Amino acid sequence: MKTILTLIFVLFIGVAAQAQNNTQEVKVVTIEKTIVKETTVKKTEVARLYKRTNAKVKKALTFTTKRNKAKLA
Repeated sequence: MKTILTLIFVLFIGVAAQAQNNTQEVKVVTIEKTIVKETTVKKTEVARLYKRTNAKVKKALTFTTKRNKAKLA
């Protein structure tokens, strides 16, 4: 009996919620904009890359300490 009353109550609330007519028409304001077809071409400069090994930087990044070495047990 309790489940039937609960089902009827839920259906009644659902029907009452749908019966309300609170819909209002919303007017949308449209704005027209023109399309710009002119494009400006920027002069691109190329950066030069030199193939040179940075020995000091690589040596500093790959440093090892005495504690990094494996010990023989």
